[in-house]
Parts: sequence; structure tokens; C-alpha cells
Amino acid sequence: MTFVKEKLRVAIVGLGHRGTGMMQMILGMPDVEVVGISDLIEHRLERGKRIVKEKTGKDVQATADYQELLKTGDLDAVFVFTSWQMHTRVACDAMRAGVYVATEVGGASSLEECWNLVRASEETGMPCMMLENVNYGQHALALINMVRQGLFGELIHCAAGYQHDLRDEIGLGREIEHYRFDHFRLRNAELYPTHGLGPMAKILDINRGNRFLTLTSTATKACGMESYYANSRKATNSWVVETLERDYKGVWPEKQENYDMIGQRFAQGDVVTTVIKCAGGQTITLYHDCTLARPRLSNNRVQGTKGIWSDDAKSIYFDGISPDPHKWEEAAPYFEKYNHPLWLEHQKDLDQGGHGGIDFIVVRAFVDAVKRQVQTPIDVYDTASWMAVTALSEQSIAMGGHPVAFPDFTSGLWVNREPVVPGKYALDYVHTEYFE
Repeated sequence: MTFVKEKLRVAIVGLGHRGTGMMQMILGMPDVEVVGISDLIEHRLERGKRIVKEKTGKDVQATADYQELLKTGDLDAVFVFTSWQMHTRVACDAMRAGVYVATEVGGASSLEECWNLVRASEETGMPCMMLENVNYGQHALALINMVRQGLFGELIHCAAGYQHDLRDEIGLGREIEHYRFDHFRLRNAELYPTHGLGPMAKILDINRGNRFLTLTSTATKACGMESYYANSRKATNSWVVETLERDYKGVWPEKQENYDMIGQRFAQGDVVTTVIKCAGGQTITLYHDCTLARPRLSNNRVQGTKGIWSDDAKSIYFDGISPDPHKWEEAAPYFEKYNHPLWLEHQKDLDQGGHGGIDFIVVRAFVDAVKRQVQTPIDVYDTASWMAVTALSEQSIAMGGHPVAFPDFTSGLWVNREPVVPGKYALDYVHTEYFE
């Protein structure tokens, strides 16, 4: 592929646990130079400066005001790793400064935020890509391959979830200055939809011939965090423990009987179930479950007229292909047979990024688009639509599960969009011509 830019100059905004880890990975990419960093918390900013110096031998512009980075005029892209509340603000400012934007995942607090993203991108012509890493997981990529080759027939239903124990991260959020704490304390919504929704949206051609029409959400009562504070205040999550020891030693009152959070109620329901209806007639069910004692489980499912895949059962069934009618078979051989060439190409890189290497691949997808000066594989309409689920679910839950209309962020363009930019990282189907 021909690159318009051979080396990118980028800024990192937000240096919490996620931002710092992603920055360290980006610093290892020879075609990307981190020239600016920003965070409101001083010790995070100082740590970021040290890391850049150690990795590159160079000093980096570091500021609490990200606007100062945008004023330099020599940036190609900005990575946004701030709290959820700040994602769209930083992204819109960066697009208006004439640079590409990659923003971390997270739900929106309002639909206005999502429209602001869309308008900023449309007015400036600058892409905004959500860094939804799960879209580049082995199963997600192979499913695109299987779906496009017709194994599932006509798609009918998908399901996915974000379901694992985050009580340490949430419960200690105030002590480690983590944004999740206030969202769980004050809101009741599908707070983290995009890990599950992103791959299913691409499989269902959302915003390209299909779109989300309506949404309903229901939440259980909230007991998990109150129980956590009352019964077990010893952190077991490894990165939370590491963060406490490194940056906040002594602030977690494990044995303090009068700790002020004991007995406090949280707004966030322990289990939230969301159902989205699509213009094409399909449905998507999302599950959010982070405040109860449990192992991790996704509830991923793809179902069509000819077959079904269940990630949790590690099983698959295709009518007329599976050897025994009405009996599941192991899914692994199918994922091996239909492995996406992108996943195979990046086998050597899977230890360079977190989450089994998918952090590395999603960043490379963004870098590839910026270097080629083309649209990103996850565009601003995808980003806005996936974020909007949180704000819409909050409305639906508040109204007792009442259906709410899903905005069309493409303003009708979904009916006949311009073709997807072909390439290795495209998420519509497998562009084999880009692989050797």
C-alpha cells in the first residue's frame, strides 16, 4: 500500500492506567512519534514524561491543558484516553484542529455528545475512530469471514455482553481516581456497550444498508456494591492492587470500620439487559453485569437461518454442514479454517499489546488509515451509534423499559453509503488482495 505519510506525529491525551499502557505500546511503533502528552493529574503527567524519555531518549511536550498540544499545528493524530465524560470534547476539539482522532471506548452521557462528534467530523472532514479492540479479535474477524461466505444464511439475532467482576475497580474508583466510580454511583444504564456491540454492528452492516431503529433496557436492583463494601474490602484485581501500591499507598482503609461508603447505595443496576431492533429486522441483546461476584463471560451469539455460534458454549452448528443434526460441534476448527488473514499476519505482534494483542491491531488499523489519509475502518457514525446506546438505555430504564427511538446519525446516508475504503484492516469483508 502507498502511504502519504511515512511517520506520524501524535499526541496522547489521558494518562490513567489505560492511557499509559496504550502509550507504552505506541512508543514501540517505529512509524509513530509521540510528541505531546496531557493529563490533569500531575503525577500521571510526570510518569508519562519519564516513560517517553526512557523509551525514546527525548523530552516530550507535557501539559495539563490538551489545547496547548492542538495549537502546535504539527500533529497528524490525537489519541484520547481520558474519562468517558471528556472523550467527545477532546475529540471534537482535535478534529477542528485538523487532525485524525482515535478515541477509547465508553458510552455517552447524552445524545448531544454523539451529534457533536458527527457534526465536527462532517464539518472538518476529519475521521474519528473508536478504538474498539474487540472488533479485531480472532473470533470477530473470523465471523466476518464466515458470515460473508454465507455459512449463517440470513442473519436473525446476535447477542453479546460485558460481564465480569469489576467491584475492585469501581469500589476503589474514588481512591485511585478512576472515572467508573461516579458513573456506577449516579447512573443506571448500559454503561459499557461497545465491546459486545462493535463486532455485531459490523456483522449486521449497521450504518451501511442497515441501522439501529429502537432500544429497550431493563435493570435489576443494585445490591452488588453495597454488599462489596460491607463484606469484602480487600482488593484482588491485580492492576488495582498495583495502582494502589504505586500511586496511592495508604489511602485504602481496608480495616476501617467506619469507612464512609459502607451502607451507601449505587444507582447502577447489577444486571442490565438491552435489546436493539434493527431496520433489517434483526435484534441484538446486550448484557452488562459488573458488580456481582462472577467469572468473566460474554454471552456472544450469532444466529441465522442456516446456523448458530455460541461463544460461551464454544460451540457451533450449521444446517447441512454439521455432521449430526440438532447437535452442537466444536467451534474451534471453524475459526481455524476461516481465520482472517489479518489475524494470521499479526501473529508475531500479539505479545506487543494488551488483551491478547488486539490493542496492537486496532491501533495499527488507525495508524494505517492516517498514513494513507483515508477514512478509518470504524468511522464517526459507528462511533456515535455505539456510544449512544448508553444514553438511550438510561432513558429507557428510567421509563420502566419503554422503547426509545435510535437516532440516525448518518441522516439517511445508511441507505446508500459510499464504498468502504478497502484494505487489510477493513471490517466489512475480507479484502484478500491486500494480503500476500
